[in-house]
Amino acid sequence: MKKLFSIFALAGLLYVQAPVFAQTETDTTAATEEAVSTDTAATTEEVAPVETEATAQEATAQEETKAEEPSFHQFVLEKFIEGGVEFMSIILVCLILGLAISIERIIYLNLSSTNTKKLLTEIEEALKTQGTDGALKVAQNHKGAVASLFAQGLMRIDEGIEMVEKSVLAYGSVIMGKLERGLVWVSLFIAIAPMLGFMGTVLGMVAAFDKIQQAGNLDASLIAGEIKVALLTTIGGLIVGVILQVFYNYCVSKIDSMVNEMEDASISLVDLLVRHKAGLLK
Repeated sequence: MKKLFSIFALAGLLYVQAPVFAQTETDTTAATEEAVSTDTAATTEEVAPVETEATAQEATAQEETKAEEPSFHQFVLEKFIEGGVEFMSIILVCLILGLAISIERIIYLNLSSTNTKKLLTEIEEALKTQGTDGALKVAQNHKGAVASLFAQGLMRIDEGIEMVEKSVLAYGSVIMGKLERGLVWVSLFIAIAPMLGFMGTVLGMVAAFDKIQQAGNLDASLIAGEIKVALLTTIGGLIVGVILQVFYNYCVSKIDSMVNEMEDASISLVDLLVRHKAGLLK
């Protein structure tokens, strides 16, 4: 009986203490989790400012690097001044004048171009319906070198086909002279600019050797400035020569194509006039 009572008493004691132990364990676990969360938040808050500060410093460094890098215009201006204003100014004048003449020639050549096939078709139709007077008006109403050549030939139609051929040939030489006008100056600037650069190089080397002679020893820092000026003038002259050479070759190739077109067109015009005189155009 006492044993049975003791068992019930022990069971009741365990029943009463179990919720207390569970509550205590729950509280302990919650407190631990809360402490961990607090520590994590604190760590995050500590790391975040560090990362933000590092990012800001990196962005500032990048901005300073970009600010320190000179632009293209500043770089060119700096090298222009370092190369010596005397020779670099003359080289720059050669570049400006050469580009001006080249651009003017390119515009003139493009305006002098003519749709030869369309013009020949219109002249043929005018010869069929209105005769040589109508064909002359068609040629005069068109612009371009080929149209001017046709007009010059049609004005001599009453003097015979041979006179038309001579007139076209003579006026073709005049037109070719107009197309090539000014290009001789571009070729002159192409030759002068590198020569001026080389002259600046020679003068810079002479100044460098003068400093060596005065100092009595060979010190690289003593002559670096003169050698740099010499090389910069050479670079400037070569750059100008290359740029102008590209424009010059374009103009020459354009003129050659237009001259070939005029020769072919003049042959076609004479053939049309021969057929018109023979009454074969209907």
